[in-house]
Amino acid sequence: MARRLATVFGGSGFIGRYVVQRLAKQGWMVRAAVRRPDEALFLKPLGDVGQITPVAANLRHQGSVEAAVAGADAVVNLVGLLYQAGPQRFDAVHVEGAGRTAAAAAKAGASRFVQISAIGADPASPAAYARTKAAGEAAVRAAFARATVLRPSIVFGPEDQFFNRFAQMARMSPALPLIGGGHTKFQPVYVGDVADAVMAAIERPEALGQTYELGGPEIRTFRQLMELMLSEIERKRLLIPVPFALASLQGALLGLLPMPPLTLDQVRLLKRDNVVGAGMPGLKELGIDATALELILPTYLARYRPGGRHMRLA
Repeated sequence: MARRLATVFGGSGFIGRYVVQRLAKQGWMVRAAVRRPDEALFLKPLGDVGQITPVAANLRHQGSVEAAVAGADAVVNLVGLLYQAGPQRFDAVHVEGAGRTAAAAAKAGASRFVQISAIGADPASPAAYARTKAAGEAAVRAAFARATVLRPSIVFGPEDQFFNRFAQMARMSPALPLIGGGHTKFQPVYVGDVADAVMAAIERPEALGQTYELGGPEIRTFRQLMELMLSEIERKRLLIPVPFALASLQGALLGLLPMPPLTLDQVRLLKRDNVVGAGMPGLKELGIDATALELILPTYLARYRPGGRHMRLA
């Protein structure tokens, strides 16, 4: 019996590597569709010899997308931008790229398409990120009506750009900023749970055409998340509230950098809570028990403690 084939756009990214690994474990042949295949070779040992193949693809290029999905039974689109730079624009990637990928998957005869969106996707949002995520969902639905959309809150795990980033800042700085006073609420979700949700979306018939919002077992404010992180890395730092007006100015200036640590659009996002909406199906409906922050954070934040991960035993 021939193995099923899955194409994962963004397969070498933070979430992608976990999705690729789970697909391989379940016996799928996997194409990791990425812009730079040579940087995705680390994925190959996650499966059997020849099971995982990095291929060159760019969501902005029709031909590469069609080649990547040819013969695929399932297609997963994980590609997203946190900020815009050069030709990598929100509209081009979140909207046109997502729609192009879904249309190519439908044309190729794929039976499943999973689109990773984000909690807060809203055509009326003041943030371009959230508006284009919503437009991307619409483009995917128009091209592949039975697609499954997954909207995670902040995703945490060993390679994340949230806790790692602030833990690194805490190493160097005596204070950390709390934009808007740190009152914005989040529902952090473990990357392994998000990958399991992708698998459930592929395997479960009831997931066809559905939208799920993925959040962890607890809702916490930004301040509470910073306090938890500082407790885990055993460092005391000042937490300084930064009014939205000042943060907006900082974001506008920092957004001019090639790799901005903060943008005006991100400040706008922080004005709304990032939690699972009332009545929205989520991890539970996909058969997944949400993993708590406290179970995972120690496994990768310990290296930021004074003296490193083993000093707690001293």
